[in-house]
This record gives sequence, structure tokens and C-alpha cells, in this order.
Amino acid sequence: MSLHTPVNILLVDDQPENLLALEAVLGRLGENLVQASSGEEALRCLLNRDFAVILLDVQMPGIDGFETANLIRSRARSQHTPIIFLTAFDASEQGVFKGYSLGAVDYLIKPINSEILISKVSVFVDLFKKTAAIQQQAAQLTAINAQLRQSEERFRSLSASSPVGIFVIDQDGRCTYTNPRFQSICGVSPDCIVEQNWYQCLHPEDRDRGGSQWNVYLEHGGEFSEELRFETQDDRALWVHVRSCPMLSQSGESLGHVGTIEDITERKEAEVTRAQVIREQLARQEAEAANRMKDEFLAILSHELRTPLNSMLGWVRLLRTRQYEKAMIDRALETIERNAETQAQLIEDILDVSKIIRGKLRLNHRSLQPAAVIQAAVDGVRPQLEAKSIKLVTEFEPNMNNLWGDSTRLQQIVWNLLTNAVKFTPEAGQITVQLSAKNPKIARIAITDTGIGIEPEFLPHVFDRFRQADSTTTRSHSGLGLGLAIVRHLVELHGGTIEATSPGAGLGATFTVRLPLLQPEELHDKLQATGKLIPMDASRTLW
Repeated sequence: MSLHTPVNILLVDDQPENLLALEAVLGRLGENLVQASSGEEALRCLLNRDFAVILLDVQMPGIDGFETANLIRSRARSQHTPIIFLTAFDASEQGVFKGYSLGAVDYLIKPINSEILISKVSVFVDLFKKTAAIQQQAAQLTAINAQLRQSEERFRSLSASSPVGIFVIDQDGRCTYTNPRFQSICGVSPDCIVEQNWYQCLHPEDRDRGGSQWNVYLEHGGEFSEELRFETQDDRALWVHVRSCPMLSQSGESLGHVGTIEDITERKEAEVTRAQVIREQLARQEAEAANRMKDEFLAILSHELRTPLNSMLGWVRLLRTRQYEKAMIDRALETIERNAETQAQLIEDILDVSKIIRGKLRLNHRSLQPAAVIQAAVDGVRPQLEAKSIKLVTEFEPNMNNLWGDSTRLQQIVWNLLTNAVKFTPEAGQITVQLSAKNPKIARIAITDTGIGIEPEFLPHVFDRFRQADSTTTRSHSGLGLGLAIVRHLVELHGGTIEATSPGAGLGATFTVRLPLLQPEELHDKLQATGKLIPMDASRTLW
């Protein structure tokens, strides 16, 4: 009840003028004044209403004031309601004593001083209001306590039956609460976890990582979520998913942290098993693919070696069996020589791949002019270019730094790329060879053709050993598919990179080699490192 809410005051007197006088005096209090002209009427007023104070006249016909007071005190609802007796006749000590014995709080003799009356009544009005307010607060507190007990009971029930472990950490980092599931997962009793940091339950191998991640979470806030291993008291390692977030009061004040742990050991073991199965499947697939490629390679090798051999043997048999004119003999010898060279190149490629696989391929380094190396390779391919009427365009950037590498192998890189371009470029096509340096440290060699191009799905495998876009022995282009694999290895041995690009089938292709250029200040150190340091007056022979 508010202190400003009007309360009931009961005025009991058989004289109407006295009631009017009391109402005039007490009306200034602003309370609800209820009048009764007899004891019986007063008792009826008390049936359904509570009063802050009762002003009761002693001398009344029928039931007098004393009898009325006695009846008021006999009812539980009004047993403690304050009664002030008013009288103009019975002012004897016996009357006063009788009034107080009936539970009166005061005994006033008429005529009554209005200020005294207001003062006395105000005290009981204030007392009634404050008592009502206290009772209301007590009722609210009782309701709140009941809600808290219900909430605590609900929390205990949820916590006890939760399928995940729950823990609470205070501001000092101590674990102040764990639910039964937490204790079951960790295999610890409540006494063992209290006063500790939760990550002391972590497996030793995960403790540093878990602790550092927890400190990052404490510093930056947000949410904590990590998959870690816990070590139980019986030395078992369990995988758990730990989550945590700040716990705040209604005012936003930090109370600590609340978190959960979930046993994910079975999932982790299933993931390991699944990963192992996938690895085994991939290994089996790779082995099967490697075996297929080797089988295909052996088939191609047999075909490529047999084709020039059959041609040579055929011409040799013809020359042995009959006499031919000089022109025919020259043609036969030319064919035998060409096929012998082809077979020799195949054997050289096989030997190079064998060296690469065994790690036996070595370079003979020296300082080289890039343009000179490329030009030597171009001259070696020129007969093939002329045979197919292919136009060759060269674009060399002048005054470049030298390369540090093996001249024979660098020529082999360019020669293989050029012969590859010639093989896949139709007659009257074009091949462009570019040499440039976007910066003084890297030489860029780009060989672009107008040939059949490369399918997008084959581009990632173009430098693989034993891999060809068409691996059948009836394909239109000969070769073992080793040249580009050799080129990539030789480029990498020189500290460079190579990439292949193509807009698609029928749109040609570009092979780009990037090699580190030799800086003038590096020459002395490289010569010394390779044991090729020579007198200064003879150094010009290296350039």
C-alpha cells in the first residue's frame, strides 16, 4: 500500500452532531471517514473492511462503548485494531481503567482538543499504512522467494539431467560449480575440481594450447569454443568440445563464466577411422592410376620404339635384296638416319627420366647469355619448322643479365618446348619465342603456338610423367609424354618455374619459363662455390 492511499477511520457516536464535529476535525487528514451511530452498526462496518483506528463513544444506548470494544476484540480480523474511547461523562479512574483493560490505546475526555485528536489519529493512520506496506513487501518477498526456490529446483533438475557437462567459473578463475555430467565425463569428484582452473583437467599435450586459447578468450571476450582432450583420473584420454561465455548480472556486471563440455570421443574416433579409410582408398586409387599410367607408358614405349625400328629394318632388307639407283639409296639412308635419331632421342628421354627419379641428374653451371642459349635451340629445330612451313617469330630483349646454369640443359628446355610446339602446330602455323625481363632479376621465356591447344581439365597434368592427353597408341602425335616432365624438372633445378596456359582446344598454347638472372655481384661467389674461379684476364671467356 502507498503512503498516499486513503485508509478507513471508523467514527462511532449516537449523537449526529458529535459525528459531524469529528468529521470536521479529521477531514483535514484526507482519509476515508466512516460513521456509525450505534455499536451494532459499528460491528456491521467491521465485517468487510479494515480500519486504521476506531473512535468509539462510551455512552451509547443499547450496546455501550465498552461492550462494543469487547465484541471488536473478540473478532480475529479486528482484534488488533486501535480503539480510542471518547466520553463526556465517565471520567473516573474506574472508567479509564476499564477502557484500557478492553484494549483501548487512548481514553479522551470531551470536549477534545482538535489538534491533539488529529495528532493521535495521525500516528495510528501512519502506523496502519506502514504496517500494510510492510505486509505487502513481505508478501512480495515471499512470492519472490518461492519463485527463487522454484527456479533453483528447476536449475538443479536441468543441471542434474543435462546430457552435457556444465561448469561455472568465478572472476578469479576458480571452478565453483560442476554438474554430475561434468564429473562423470572427467571422472572426478566435485571436491577435486573446486578451487582449480578447468583446463587443469586437460591432457598434458593439449594443456598449453587450451590455456592460451582460454586467455585469449578472457582478453577479447566473445565465446570460447575448442575441441580438446581431457585426461581422467584413470589416465584415459577423452575428446571433449568445450564452450563458454561470460555470465552477467541483470545490471551487466560480470559474474564469471558459464560453460559446457560434451564428450565427442566417439565422433573423433570415427573421424580418424574415416580419414584412414579415405587415405587408404586414395592410396589405392593413386597406385591403380600409377599402374595404369605405367602400363599405358610401356605400351606407348613399345609402339614408339618399334615404329622407327620397323622402318629402319624394312629399308635395310630392301637394300640387301636388290640394287637401287643412287637417289633411292640416299632416300633410304636418310630415312634410316632420321628414324635412328628419333629412337636415340626416345632413349635419351628415358635415361633422363631415370636420372630424375633416382636423383642423379646433375648440372654443369656456368654464366650464360639467355639469347644465345635460345638461339642455339631455335637453330636445332629449324629443319622441323621448315618441313611444316611454320613461321617462327623471335622477340629478344637486348642487354639482359646472364643466367647461371647448364648450357646443354637450358638448350634442352627450349628445344623440348619448341619441338612440342612444332608437333602440335599444323602446317603454315606460327610459333613465337619471347625473351624479356620485367625486372633485372627474372628472365621470362615464353613460347606460344597456334596449335591444337590444351583442354582445361588436362592443364594441371601437362607436366606429369607418363601422362598424355591421349594415351592410345593410335593417337595422331607421336612421343612418350616425357619431354614436358623433363623440362619442368630441369627448370626447377635452375631455381625457376614453368607454367602452361591455353584458351582451350584449337586455340593454341603458351609455355612460360621464369629463370633467375645472375647479378654481377654474385658471379665471384658462385664461381668460388662451384670451384670454377679463374684468373680475371680469362673471365671474358665465360660471357
